[in-house]
Amino acid sequence: MSDDEDIVRDSNGAALADGDSVTLIKDLKVKGTSETLKRGTLVKNIRLTGKPGEVEANTKQVKGLVLKTEFVKKA
Repeated sequence: MSDDEDIVRDSNGAALADGDSVTLIKDLKVKGTSETLKRGTLVKNIRLTGKPGEVEANTKQVKGLVLKTEFVKKA
């Protein structure tokens, strides 16, 4: 594995790190709840998982949320 494969990137290609804030680029329905997170929602203090296409976050509505990086952009 090269170092480039370990970098988690958002939908625009910007590198993400623990503690970054991201903005949703699409309305997302949250599985298991009746919540829908709206486009433009700011999600603060993300945590990187071991998977390059996912980050963990908490929002006011949902705790322990896993977001796909294709639906977020760095704030």
